[in-house]
Amino acid sequence: MSVHDDLTSVQRAVDDLLRSVGRLEQQLGGGLEVRRVRTDADHLRESVALLRAASEGPATAPRPSLVTISDAPYDISLWTDSDDEGLGARDRHAP
Repeated sequence: MSVHDDLTSVQRAVDDLLRSVGRLEQQLGGGLEVRRVRTDADHLRESVALLRAASEGPATAPRPSLVTISDAPYDISLWTDSDDEGLGARDRHAP
């Protein structure tokens, strides 16, 4: 089965669920429990719609451009005002 077929099958199942919840809502009234199930079913419908939209997008995401990093050592003067990470300040001793 293709992704499109699977999503169509899931959409049909969610539609059936929503119809069943609607019938239960008519029979049981709009109590808290039924409202929670209705809300969950609505969220499921929205999630399937988002999944369908994501699957119809580009098949592969564009690759980010590569950045070349030089092997040359960094200028030590760049770090004269900072502490060594995890070691504390240069003029103090670690505990």
